[in-house]
Amino acid sequence: MVFADALLAQRIEAAEAANARGCSPRGASVLEVAGGCAIFAGADSPLTQAVGIGLNDAVSEAQIGAFETFFRSRGAKATIDLCPLADPGLLEALAERGYRPTGFNNVLVRRLAGSEIVLTPRVRRAVAGEDDPWSYTVGRGFFDQLELTTEEMDVGRAIFAMPGAMCYLAVAGTGASAGGAALAIRHGLATLFADSTIAQFRCQGLHRELIAARLNEAIAQGCDMATASTLPGSVSQRNYERAGFEVVYTKVTLEAFSDQPSAFS
Repeated sequence: MVFADALLAQRIEAAEAANARGCSPRGASVLEVAGGCAIFAGADSPLTQAVGIGLNDAVSEAQIGAFETFFRSRGAKATIDLCPLADPGLLEALAERGYRPTGFNNVLVRRLAGSEIVLTPRVRRAVAGEDDPWSYTVGRGFFDQLELTTEEMDVGRAIFAMPGAMCYLAVAGTGASAGGAALAIRHGLATLFADSTIAQFRCQGLHRELIAARLNEAIAQGCDMATASTLPGSVSQRNYERAGFEVVYTKVTLEAFSDQPSAFS
């Protein structure tokens, strides 16, 4: 059993913030604030949010105002992915400013000591030049549609181009790309993310192979722990739990619903 304390949260959220910086697409803006960062990748982009905030020190009103101004000046709502082990005063301050929850994500971890390599015959590493096929495969599974917009493809391209990221493709029996995922390693912590399987290929064990393939790489690189985030109660969460992961905390996504800056800004 893994004990979810502040040190573990700091380690995981620092990796999340580093990944957010690394996969910012061309033209994106980044603000370093309160131990984390705020990313703007487009007003409607899922990458546009603040992450890793408030894990090291108390967050001041000035710092909250800074990331609010950062988003609003670019035509986006201020959005923060908040860890429950962050500065306790931050949640109260955000509530006073009119923030509301819009979603939750469970953070899971698995210790890798003593883990063994598992065969994954249907999964391979994506190679240079496969940014569009990988982005399309992941996008199809995530957005659950055949045609993707340029903006939707750009989310995948940004991940593929992220320094140090390793991207994987799962192949169905027909040889068609059926799913994809990514891995980033920072200070011995492997972060598994961007998991996606195209609808017609689900329930065939491909996601479990994608998880195992990335764990194989993490073990080979000497990582002591792996982490991933999923929607609570989702199939993805169950697959990670079957692979030995356990939930350590739940993050809430908070969004500012007031169009006007608060009195503190």
